[in-house]
Amino acid sequence: MEKPWLAHYDKDVPVSIAYPRVPFFQLLADSARKYPDHLATKLVMRYLGPFALGGGLTYAQLLDQANRFAAALHALGVRKGDRVALMLPNLPQFVIGFYGAARLGAIIVNTNPTYTSREMANQFADSGAETAVLLSPYVQRLQEVQAQTAIKRVIFTDVTDYATPPTRLLARRTLKQHKLMVDVPPGEGIYRFRPLLEQHPEAPPAVTIEPDDVALFQYTGGTTGVPKAAMLTHYNLVVNTLQVARWLRDLEEGNERVVGAIPFFHVYGMTVAMSLAVYSAARLIIVPNPRPIDGVMKAIHKERATLFPGVPAMYIGIINHPDVGKYNLRSVKACISGSAPLPMEVQERFGELTGGRLVEGYGLTEAAPVTHCNPIYGVRKAGSIGIPFPDVEAKVMDYEKFVEKPIGEEGELWVRGPQVMQGYWRRADETARTIVEDGWLRTGDIARVDEDGYFYIVDRLKDMINVGGLKVIPREVEEVLFQHPKVQEAVVVGAPDPTRGEVVKAYIVLKPGQTATSDEISRWCFERLAPFKVPRQVEFRSELPKTMVGKVLRRVLVEEERKKQTGS
Repeated sequence: MEKPWLAHYDKDVPVSIAYPRVPFFQLLADSARKYPDHLATKLVMRYLGPFALGGGLTYAQLLDQANRFAAALHALGVRKGDRVALMLPNLPQFVIGFYGAARLGAIIVNTNPTYTSREMANQFADSGAETAVLLSPYVQRLQEVQAQTAIKRVIFTDVTDYATPPTRLLARRTLKQHKLMVDVPPGEGIYRFRPLLEQHPEAPPAVTIEPDDVALFQYTGGTTGVPKAAMLTHYNLVVNTLQVARWLRDLEEGNERVVGAIPFFHVYGMTVAMSLAVYSAARLIIVPNPRPIDGVMKAIHKERATLFPGVPAMYIGIINHPDVGKYNLRSVKACISGSAPLPMEVQERFGELTGGRLVEGYGLTEAAPVTHCNPIYGVRKAGSIGIPFPDVEAKVMDYEKFVEKPIGEEGELWVRGPQVMQGYWRRADETARTIVEDGWLRTGDIARVDEDGYFYIVDRLKDMINVGGLKVIPREVEEVLFQHPKVQEAVVVGAPDPTRGEVVKAYIVLKPGQTATSDEISRWCFERLAPFKVPRQVEFRSELPKTMVGKVLRRVLVEEERKKQTGS
């Protein structure tokens, strides 16, 4: 197929890459061998007080901790192919846990730490995870539903476990007051993270890991809105890490400082922040909570960050912050934005503030995740997700006839490349519908391509709602709403939001004779859903738009929201 986009690659960006067929863990081992004394992680956060949590691990120390974690898991009975759930915010423990589990050949199950007990139970039961790593305040939440899962090992930690000792002591009281650190009663199958690692100084046993072995279960709604695990192999993760690294043509091995503010449990943060940093032996500046945004600005200012992967809400927050002039952001040389459309004016304003280049990219969980990006130094096109990565093919296809559409016409975006997933866990039918015809991945997004090979996302076939990069499956929220005793009908859509891209909006028809308030509905959802899934807007209606056979016309409601925004 023709690839007009190759003419627009930045100088020194290869059109193809020789990817090493090695286990994902090897990226850490190589960096530790070459740069043992370089700082690998730096924890930067302000937490409920004037003190700053801080702490760092060198690459030699990070490798040691990951090996210890692998040895500890093995001693507890974890073997190659077993699932280990990581339910942690951005902390050194996440990095240690991820690479340690990968070293043993276990399959990591990335889990959002804001999940409710019900959501935890669903994901753990589906994945078959037997081991969970989480913060101490979440242990009780897990224990409420543990019997519904296969979990038999619980490893807990606290945000201060890798902070500097003086700060750790100062922070404990404040954290306990706010229930961000709790005492976990001892029990069978319950272990504390750091003491567990300290008991296992020996190297883990040798495990033969093939590049095509599954390394990660990354949950997604895919193209149908039903939660399922995309099975990403060691090779998939290595490939996409190298693709991102080569796209950043002036990446300096051993000298970069990468802001880790987007969640590592999200495939985008895992690859473009954590994995990229480890591969390039960069300092990973770990920011557990990017809100308020001035914490991120301070991290960039103090740590002299050079790479800042993020989402549009972060960049919008920075350029509009009243105190942005107080921070020196000129160290930033490049940023790749994902998860939502990035207005050109934001790209340009951020570039004026930092002197660096901010560009929009695109990806999806099933591709580990990045497939497209605007050139870092070349032509950026407004509204475009850019051009395909090295070794990635892309085309726009007719939805039904499966023939390629001409330039400029809309159709479904299909991609193919070495980072595409193995398939969905235990969902062969879904896999067959998503990966078709010689490895082409149907993205479910409606796109068009111009004569230069730049792609544009127009809409999406799937109905998932994109809240600041986190995907919300409407059906899941609707099921919770339908459980409310006063609700007769409910449907949710994504309402445009200036900072988060979209927020969840619920349209509700109450049962005859019933009354309810938006706050009442929100409280009901907060008890059953992670905060980002809770409807931020609630509209009560006497009826919902439907087809003649009674199917709710979700797209009619979406169009209403768009017209409200445009005034048309």
